Amino acid sequence: MAFVVVSYLTLTRPDEGTITVAGQRLFPAPEKQVREARKNIGMVFQQFNLFPNMTVLRNLTEAPVTVLGLSRDEAEERARELLDLVGLSDKCDVRPPRLSGGQQQRVAIARALAMRPKVLLLDEVTSALDPELVAGVLDLLRDIARSTDITMLCVTHEMNFARDISDQVLMFDAGRIVEAGPPEQIFGDPEQDRTREFLSAVR
Repeated sequence: MAFVVVSYLTLTRPDEGTITVAGQRLFPAPEKQVREARKNIGMVFQQFNLFPNMTVLRNLTEAPVTVLGLSRDEAEERARELLDLVGLSDKCDVRPPRLSGGQQQRVAIARALAMRPKVLLLDEVTSALDPELVAGVLDLLRDIARSTDITMLCVTHEMNFARDISDQVLMFDAGRIVEAGPPEQIFGDPEQDRTREFLSAVR
């Protein structure tokens, strides 16, 4: 399932099909066009992938300054707003290794949002967290889903979360879509045996 997210960002080139983001062709497309389309995409990884040698504030401002051309002051103002949103306004000058796993994932989410993406890719964002930290991160993502117009593409095994926030659910098996539909159909009355087997196993 993570392959879908990676392909969507074209870190891995898809074998076939097309990908369009906010009206821009991402695949197939010339590299310059791909770079432009990627500006509309944010990604949050399983393992945080924060820059350990930079402060939390610098983690959030580096890409907006370098890629989007924001001034340092503008980027920092936006970063502080996002850190307040994720409950880490007091961690601006801390480096990621001194944060808990849950705090690092919140910083990673804020960093992705700092690019003002139209699409946010979430690759099993709770899989590296201790169980007691999972609920806080999922609650944050629920708030983002309900308070912004960002499209969120989530790869997850958190079925209650997927059912709660999704407009559309896709069930994958061996890299292929087995079933797709609204959450009430997929979770309430799936058509495919493979979907029913999976849901029975994770409930």
